[in-house]
Amino acid sequence: MSSSAVSVKFRWGLSASDPEEQPTLIVGQVAHLNALTWHDVRGKLEPRVTEEAWKRGLSCVSTSPGECVELWPRGAGLASLPARRSRHAAPSRSHALAKLVRSWHRTQREHEYIVLICRKRDVYASAMAIARCYPQYNARSGPALLGAAADTPQARTVYVEIQLASDDQRGELEDEGVGPLDPSLLDSTLSTEELAAIQAAADSTRLAAKIADTPCNIMNVDKFIEEACRVAKELDLPEPTIIRGEELKARGMGGLYGVGRAANCPPALVALSYNVPGVDKSVAWVGKGIVYDTGGLSIKARTSMVGMKGDCAGAAAVLGAFAAAVRAAPTVNLHAVLCLAENAVGPHATRPDDIHQLYSGRTVEINNTDAEGRLVLSDGVVYAHRDLKADTIVDVATLTGAQGTATGKYHAAIVSNNSSIERRCVAAGLRAGDLAHALPFAPELHFTEFSSCVADMKNSVADRSNAQPSCAGLFILAHLGFDFPGTWLHVDMASPAHEGERATGYGVALLTVLFGSLTQNKLLKALCPPESS
Repeated sequence: MSSSAVSVKFRWGLSASDPEEQPTLIVGQVAHLNALTWHDVRGKLEPRVTEEAWKRGLSCVSTSPGECVELWPRGAGLASLPARRSRHAAPSRSHALAKLVRSWHRTQREHEYIVLICRKRDVYASAMAIARCYPQYNARSGPALLGAAADTPQARTVYVEIQLASDDQRGELEDEGVGPLDPSLLDSTLSTEELAAIQAAADSTRLAAKIADTPCNIMNVDKFIEEACRVAKELDLPEPTIIRGEELKARGMGGLYGVGRAANCPPALVALSYNVPGVDKSVAWVGKGIVYDTGGLSIKARTSMVGMKGDCAGAAAVLGAFAAAVRAAPTVNLHAVLCLAENAVGPHATRPDDIHQLYSGRTVEINNTDAEGRLVLSDGVVYAHRDLKADTIVDVATLTGAQGTATGKYHAAIVSNNSSIERRCVAAGLRAGDLAHALPFAPELHFTEFSSCVADMKNSVADRSNAQPSCAGLFILAHLGFDFPGTWLHVDMASPAHEGERATGYGVALLTVLFGSLTQNKLLKALCPPESS
């Protein structure tokens, strides 16, 4: 059954349904589940599940947090989230929630229900966790006989019905790192506007994951540009600015041009813009969009090349986050800059020892063609500053394999020239479920790794054991300049961009929460960490 035919819709409050016809999973923390009465949930369970069976199920999940029990065979399930969490994990337990939803075995029906019991402060992260459990891209042909036409996947809808638990802020020590909460996050209601923000972010998370999941023979640079143009049209925005192929070279964007010139589809810089009349402040999100990464002439090993269709996850996240943020009506000029290329092998491929001049004017000696993401991003951030006049720039990328070694599978590694946005990004990650952890920012200690005898810098470090993910970020900042007066944040999400063989859409929730105060949406503004956090 293809997940591409699954819609995920969010509602506030519970409707009546029969678990025999519409399978239902009820999930939440033990304390929140125990606060429910039979009257609260009977409409989802009767006539199949009795009050006695419900209470037995509650008893089981209360004594074994993190488990799921069946209340009705393959029709009704009850699952509890882990009781404890460490200070660097999300208070929503969003990663555990996603595992429970994925592992829940049920019959494929036209309509399914997930009843989410949570505090309002956790609803956004929890909703994104559920959304990413239903990936959109799937090329399976279905159960048809060989030679027969492939079955058309049955359209299904998963309704996520939200029941907000009371929140009296007890146990604030548990939520260390989240920062002070907006009072609106302590009530037990969801407005239409707040639900719209949840739905938009969930749809955008699934879009980002779909782009990263789709192989390069389908999602090449041309198709990625089509996705960007479709998003702009849906948002009623002007057509994106597209700088492509030889024009990149003529404009001086030697990093992006050099990386992508060997591929059949020429590289491109694509910029989508939402402008607010009379506003000077501009924010730009810049995404690495390597639609496939062979490593170039410094070619990857056979096993490490598999999965490189997802090296565009940074640009996919930027596109998705931009779509969700625009629907929340930004109060500043907001730009999405997509740096799109295929790092291919061919007669025109960049060679080690080649020297490229980037859009900054600085020259780079290539000592590793597999360190290509920083080249395209460097052109992207300079374009964001010079052409789009952005004073706050965030680059998002699956940049280094070393990120997973440094901060693991779940936390992106962040580097910034601004301590305030660094702290707020970590707090936003806890609130959004897209976790982040700060790396050292010390250009005077680390940038010497890029020393070159013949150019301004090399593109890969001399010592791979010396804070490699930090160094990769510093390479990008070097093209803005270490004296850049604006705010710069680098998000390396190479590992959290994927869960097993599937993309997660990481980055959409993080960016929309981190910059939520610059929108008009009540929920995003409340979730956005304050400057003092």
